[in-house]
Amino acid sequence: MKKRLEGYLLYYLLILLSFAYFFLFLKHGVGNDSTISEWLINYEGGFTKRGIIGQIAIEISRYFNSELRWVIFILQTFTITSYFLLLFYLLKKLHYERVIILSIFTPIFILYPVAEIEVLARKEIIVFCSFLIYFLVPRDNKFKSTSFIIFLTFAMLVWEPIIIFFPLILLFEIIENNIEKLNFNFIKIIFCFIPSLVIALIIFFNPLTVDEHTIMKTVLKNEFGENCYMSCHRLITVPIEGNFKEVYNKYSFEVFFRYSLIILIGFFPLLVLLNSSSLKNKNLFIFKKFNKPIFTFYIALLPVILLFAAGYDWGRWVNISYVMLALIYYKLLSNNYLILNFEKLKKHFLYKIKGKAFIFLFVIYCFGWNPKTVISGDVASFPGYRIPYKVFKIVSN
Repeated sequence: MKKRLEGYLLYYLLILLSFAYFFLFLKHGVGNDSTISEWLINYEGGFTKRGIIGQIAIEISRYFNSELRWVIFILQTFTITSYFLLLFYLLKKLHYERVIILSIFTPIFILYPVAEIEVLARKEIIVFCSFLIYFLVPRDNKFKSTSFIIFLTFAMLVWEPIIIFFPLILLFEIIENNIEKLNFNFIKIIFCFIPSLVIALIIFFNPLTVDEHTIMKTVLKNEFGENCYMSCHRLITVPIEGNFKEVYNKYSFEVFFRYSLIILIGFFPLLVLLNSSSLKNKNLFIFKKFNKPIFTFYIALLPVILLFAAGYDWGRWVNISYVMLALIYYKLLSNNYLILNFEKLKKHFLYKIKGKAFIFLFVIYCFGWNPKTVISGDVASFPGYRIPYKVFKIVSN
């Protein structure tokens, strides 16, 4: 049964990957694509947030004398392929049963960026890949701390909002390193965050100047024929406080009600798993006031509220929050740092749904809906049907 379910998961990932290739190829030539605009940010005018990947793309384009957008497309396909392979390597270690399966197939996880193609291959996927690669380093490896610093630093250079998830990452490190008290090992973990925090301060207090931005725009236009638009353009046109004002103007009862349901329903299987899990080492200092790890994970995720307040891509924030929490949970579970109580789990009402009724629930839950990208967007319906239909319609035309 495990082999069969593992095979289904592999087919699912391969199908989504094929759709991703198709949509990325279409997107890479679109003049106003939001993903491309983010990948165009570079260091030609000076150091700025999210510039490292754009600079790498520029240097590759120069070296091979290739079109910049084509290089970006290759980098995007390489990244998303790596992400799916690393994800499969992590997920195949799990003990498959219905709540874990639902937590994997929830539409706010793997399916989401393929269903909402404006999110596809945004820079957070590079952070996910980096995190999964860091997972591959054994805990007793002498370069573990160095690899952790590299991951945090690179992640900050790629997508600086990762700082919001630092409490969650710190929580993961405390559990994985069995930190029972405030000792040298804990201090060593804290010091690993310092390089990335320094970069965050530099980004915050030294934004790109108008002249520096003009140099970046000029290089993109004169050397590669690209305009600096959307994410690239907003580097100087929209200050940090401006982001909060833009989102505030979108607030409404309907928005809060919709996203409360999206988060509750989308996260539901993972929250059931967390609620049914306990720590293998119950002496970890940070958990002494909370008997269940789920409460500590809740607290570690609280800073994500800032992400929702500062940007109107709320569907995207839901996806990123879920991915970060899910990756950490699956890693801790597969390495036995968390123990899943299957007896307690199987008393849940989901296990009272049998046969075809559960299959129907699975299809509706996993493929019947997904959140739209922006705060004002309604919930999309049946991505399991709309994704292949969209591909068929484009190919047939």
